[in-house]
Amino acid sequence: MHKKITRRAFCSMLLALPIPARAQQTKKISRIGYLALGNPASESARAEGIRLALRERGYIEGQNIATEYRYAEGNSDRSPELAAELVRLKVDIIVVVGGAGPVRAAKNATKTIPIVMAGSGSDPVEAGLVESLARPGGNVTGITNLDRQLGGKRLELPKEAVPKLARVAVLYDAASPNGVREVKEVLPAPARALKLTLQPWEVRGADDFERVFAAMGKQRPDGLYGLGSPLMRSNAKRIADLALKSRLPSIYVIKELVNAGGLMSYGADLAESYRRVAYYVDRILKGAKPADLPVEQPMKFELVVNLKTAKQIGVNIDPNLLARANKLIK
Repeated sequence: MHKKITRRAFCSMLLALPIPARAQQTKKISRIGYLALGNPASESARAEGIRLALRERGYIEGQNIATEYRYAEGNSDRSPELAAELVRLKVDIIVVVGGAGPVRAAKNATKTIPIVMAGSGSDPVEAGLVESLARPGGNVTGITNLDRQLGGKRLELPKEAVPKLARVAVLYDAASPNGVREVKEVLPAPARALKLTLQPWEVRGADDFERVFAAMGKQRPDGLYGLGSPLMRSNAKRIADLALKSRLPSIYVIKELVNAGGLMSYGADLAESYRRVAYYVDRILKGAKPADLPVEQPMKFELVVNLKTAKQIGVNIDPNLLARANKLIK
């Protein structure tokens, strides 16, 4: 037989239930520092890609994460002060884009806040950023694109598209250590194997492109190889237009230049890279130590071809090459 519960007894039972602590009711907002060598415009696609990848993992801006963005605007000398600023803000993680320079600036600014590399193009072991790829050892981990390994492949592709290719102009940012190293150490051997003559051209600022392309024309290159850097990224349309005007078949490290009118790009699948950055952020926020999270190299690469540009410059690309493309711009 059920005992009848009085209204007073029922209220007493409710009052006796444990009240969740205020701290449990309030979700902790994790603060993420975002340090980039470029500017907001040149970095918008990457910043948005990482934001969406974090969202897929349940991290929503303003709800459980808050991101502090700092841009060096292409001036690597500003990276140390911007990194120090993020450290003063006591962020939980610093995501760094733009190569070894800003990563080193962040590492010099803190030995305790975890740092996640978002696709550094240099070898982080050689640059002294981590002890090894398998066991980084300090407070730095993340993605390394190791672009140098793709240099030979990027020379093969335009040669395949234009078999008579003999002279390739190489456009690079003189302020980018990775670019300088690629021109001097990475490309010469594969170029010799492909019987290509390289013509290096350096730029130092946005005002250099027109002058360099005018001088380049006098050497009559058959093709153009464009390296990546914040300067190149933020001048994508200008470079693509100049290459188009010169009717140069071009290959680039970054696909923004193909979207802007370049012929081809070959590099790490950026969407996949963003997802891996989100993976590191998630693991670290859940307690993993950067020292124990191996640095990853890209597993997926993408070839992007602009068919509209091919038609404009009169290049008939082999169907076998087109069949291997991940994206065709028509």
